[in-house]
Amino acid sequence: MREQEGGGERRAGREGRSELPPQSPEEQARAICLRLLTGSPRTRRQLVDALHKRGIPEEVSQQVLSRYEEVGLIDDAAFAGAWVESRHRGRGLARRALAQELRTKGVHATLVEEALEQLDSDQEEQTARELVERKLRSTRGLERDKRIRRLAGMLARKGYPEGMALRVVRRALETEGEDADDLGYPGE
Repeated sequence: MREQEGGGERRAGREGRSELPPQSPEEQARAICLRLLTGSPRTRRQLVDALHKRGIPEEVSQQVLSRYEEVGLIDDAAFAGAWVESRHRGRGLARRALAQELRTKGVHATLVEEALEQLDSDQEEQTARELVERKLRSTRGLERDKRIRRLAGMLARKGYPEGMALRVVRRALETEGEDADDLGYPGE
């Protein structure tokens, strides 16, 4: 069943819905990229992978993606900056964890470093203190060593360096009134 509509021909698919004629690889690539970018920003690498998975030829992918970069639809530097801001504020992730996430998304190392520059060590430590304060309440009643392990482990999973994690945990326990002078970690 065929329908004439606006000079173009459409075929009626199952259930009587109209379908567009097959698209060229360029049209398919543009449609895929626009659909993915509509949901949330993506890195060039993520789009390359998506186009490859859908069988779009590499030269077509590169052409479409280069054009999207020219017009500002793809901007890995802006993506990285927004990612760092969002994930640090929302999830409390430290530089190390953020760098790893950005690398897995295909952001170039220099762009990762530039994005991480927006986090200074004071801000990172303040976020670690806030995370420990929230978790501290749920560890009350546990043995001191178990509290230390849980709190420091939580910070480690979020990418905080061991020294900073132990320092923050010690201060939080001292503030709470628990004897934290002997945490069993020399020099901290």
